[in-house]
Amino acid sequence: MILKILGCGTSTGVPIPGCDCAVCSSPDPKNHRNRTSALIKLDSGDNILIDASTDLRQQALRWNVRRINAMLLTHAHADHILGMDDLRCFNFTLRAPIPCYGLADSLQDVRRVFSYVFDPDPNYEGGMLPQITLNPIEAYRPITILGTEILPFELRHGRMTVLGFRCGNIAYATDCKTIPERSITALKGVRFLVLDGLRYEQHRTHLTIDEAIEIAGKIGAEKTYLTHMTHSVDYSETMAKLPPHVELAYDGLEIPGT
Repeated sequence: MILKILGCGTSTGVPIPGCDCAVCSSPDPKNHRNRTSALIKLDSGDNILIDASTDLRQQALRWNVRRINAMLLTHAHADHILGMDDLRCFNFTLRAPIPCYGLADSLQDVRRVFSYVFDPDPNYEGGMLPQITLNPIEAYRPITILGTEILPFELRHGRMTVLGFRCGNIAYATDCKTIPERSITALKGVRFLVLDGLRYEQHRTHLTIDEAIEIAGKIGAEKTYLTHMTHSVDYSETMAKLPPHVELAYDGLEIPGT
């Protein structure tokens, strides 16, 4: 199993249109960040998508993603769900609906945003709509998808409860400001952790880089990769400041797991 980072940028992506800052103008490809999503690549050739970012189509083309068999949803903010319409491209090849797993509240928001999919107009005459099934799950109750056990766990995105996911020795925890103690316990023993690390400056709903480093120390993963970064984070400059067990993620990063 491999976890591939399809995008590690914040909700605007990086570069930001119209911005001439040093990071947005940087030629370093590791400073170019699509909106946040990831892919669990199974040995069978099947893939489990984590969030359908606004940039999903570009990510699939860039990284030659040919199959999406299922989707895990952390939460229903725009930058994590607005690529769901592009899942219909994978319906063409799968010839089957794609199951989406998330908190009941998040799935309700998806149903509202994509009402044309889940409550279609009987007079609609366009092309095929995305074929997606919505499956509510709960934190700390393991689920099995395509023969792979996945443990959802709670995160706090400001006042909002969102999900992270542990799959074997890898855990994925984007979009959070705090991590409940029960989730810290659930993450003990992971070798690799992908963790929110927006920027150095404070934010109400995202971990700062320093806060992420502190939490990484509590969890004790062999390596923690920071994701969901904004345009004030230069890859090379920030990497030089980080402790040895923490690195910045980048688009296309592949993390091996079991």
